[in-house]
Amino acid sequence: MTSRDAIFPAGRHALYEQHRYSAAIRSGDLLFVSGQVGSREDGTPEPDFARQVERAFDNLEATLKAAGATFDDIVDVTSFHTDPENQFETILAVKDRVFSEKPYPNWTAIGVNWLAGFDFEIKVIARIPEAGGAERGRAA
Repeated sequence: MTSRDAIFPAGRHALYEQHRYSAAIRSGDLLFVSGQVGSREDGTPEPDFARQVERAFDNLEATLKAAGATFDDIVDVTSFHTDPENQFETILAVKDRVFSEKPYPNWTAIGVNWLAGFDFEIKVIARIPEAGGAERGRAA
């Protein structure tokens, strides 16, 4: 059986403890990142939607880094949106900056009516590079 290791970014915020989940799970060379939201360090939502999306990507980047991965290692993305029709242009601006070159990762966008006070969430699956430093981000 493949082992699985919990991965947390440096300075992990209150949401992980409050809701009892891991930022990501490493299984072999795959990284399964939990939904990342635009939370502040204390776990509260960033009120400005554009900044909330940017923070969600920042939180995602920190989790990837803790596992020795980057945005380039992402193979699959699922995002959740409380108002996709009105939010999509804001999200695309950040998405296009982060994933600026082909091949782009798979992406599934889902409209939802509740995200625990947030308006955007992004979860990914990434392949950890062989030379990655996944051990650095392991939970004790």
